[in-house]
Amino acid sequence: MRSIASIPSSGVVASEVVVRLLGAHEATVLAYVAPQVFDEPVNGAWCTEFLADSRHHLAVALHGPLVVGMASAVHYLHPDKPNEMLINEAGVSESYRDLGIGRRLLAALLAHATLLGCEGAWVLTEASNAAARRMYAAAGGIEKQDAPVMIEFRT
Repeated sequence: MRSIASIPSSGVVASEVVVRLLGAHEATVLAYVAPQVFDEPVNGAWCTEFLADSRHHLAVALHGPLVVGMASAVHYLHPDKPNEMLINEAGVSESYRDLGIGRRLLAALLAHATLLGCEGAWVLTEASNAAARRMYAAAGGIEKQDAPVMIEFRT
């Protein structure tokens, strides 16, 4: 899997970009990924494992064969809470931003969460990430006033 140079979005109409969820055997869709979509290059083995897990979900935005955006999530259960979806991250190639692609990716994941019986979804981002906060708000997200504290463990 590799990143390739983005097709310039000038003149791209938002309706030319298709947003859909990837299925368990669609790792090859991630063969052509525009810059800034993922944080790191896509690892084929990890991608295959991710997509094979029925609790992992990946929505992609495609301009032809080029992946220009993605949003990943996992749905989970607790013994004392209803199903929820954690939106892990979202990314849209810089030259495709401001076309509503991020909102469409989130809408695809949220619609899927509803089908799975999830009663809610949530995502974390940095306070300084103004672009992400605008996108999440535009998608209907409501910021909690009591900011969470992230604790990280290395294993």
